[in-house]
This record gives sequence, structure tokens and C-alpha cells, in this order.
Amino acid sequence: MTEQLQPGDRVRLAIAPPYLKTAEPMPMLRPPDVVSIGEEGVIIDRRPGGYWAVRFHRGAFLLGAEFLEVVPPR
Repeated sequence: MTEQLQPGDRVRLAIAPPYLKTAEPMPMLRPPDVVSIGEEGVIIDRRPGGYWAVRFHRGAFLLGAEFLEVVPPR
């Protein structure tokens, strides 16, 4: 799935991670319920370690591809 993702793609949170890490210069851990399963966001960019920075309604977070699914174009 990593090959399919690119910055600007709309994605959906498919699986809740154990915690969320903010995509800020000084990252902080947040509880997993900040973003609901099924909530849609936009990929901002690729980060080291196989993470994607994704902008959701309540902020930008670092997530692995295993937690995301691509939203088909409408």
C-alpha cells in the first residue's frame, strides 16, 4: 500500500493506532480517540521511518500505511 500513497491523497483512518504522534517539529503523543475510525484526511508528506504526515480535522499526525486506506475519488 505504501507505493499507492502520495502527498495530496485523501485517506481514511481504517485501524486505530495505540496512540497518535503529532506531525510537529516537537512531536507529542495524543490518545487514539482524537481521530475517529473512518475520519478522512489528506496526506501532507512522507516522513522517515515509513510514516505519513496526515492532516485531519483536529490536527496533523504521523501514521503508518497499515492504519490508512485510500479514499476513492468521487
